[in-house]
Amino acid sequence: MGTFESRSAGLGEAKLPLALLAALTPVLVLTFIFCEAGQMNWVLEVAPALIGFVALAATFRHQPLSRFVYVCVAIHTLILVYGGYYTYALTPLGNWAKEAFDLSRNHYDRIGHLALGFFPVFIIKEVLLRVTPLRRDGWFYFIILSIVLAIAVFYEFIEWWSTYIFASEVGAAFLGSQGDVWDAQWDMFLGFAGAVLGLLLLNKVHDSSVAALDARLATRQT
Repeated sequence: MGTFESRSAGLGEAKLPLALLAALTPVLVLTFIFCEAGQMNWVLEVAPALIGFVALAATFRHQPLSRFVYVCVAIHTLILVYGGYYTYALTPLGNWAKEAFDLSRNHYDRIGHLALGFFPVFIIKEVLLRVTPLRRDGWFYFIILSIVLAIAVFYEFIEWWSTYIFASEVGAAFLGSQGDVWDAQWDMFLGFAGAVLGLLLLNKVHDSSVAALDARLATRQT
């Protein structure tokens, strides 16, 4: 699996990540400039994706990840941008679902936190396979899910701190609790549930993409 090894990637391997970045860039720029919820809210919501872009770019040359992961990052970014543009409590999609299914609140926030586990779980899994001697067993997946849950918990801390650091209306919009006293607990649970669901549905697809990357890099280096 390439554990502890530097795997140099060529320009060919960069085509998909660059294409995804090219497609996302105008979306990021335009939604930031014309953000209905305010640019500060956009930054708070989309910052995890932007930080992820920097980390993936910095490590790409010597530790590229599978194409599957880059697609996951792109989809997750769009989910964050949509919430950042409107605020999670006011997204049109969530309001439509609220009216159509007679829901008590706009549940797009729930989708966002489910995605917080569903997509990053594959990044965590692949990084652990690449840079640690961990084996694929029950403990391996226990560690992955524990990391996802830790991230979900820490994200709740960030939402909490934002209400103190930034203007109250910005912090409240970022928090997105909509009066639910159990909002933080739901968010953490959904992050964990998203990771479990992602592994159940797409673990083999991810494995195939990882194996394909290894094969391409091995061919390139011979």
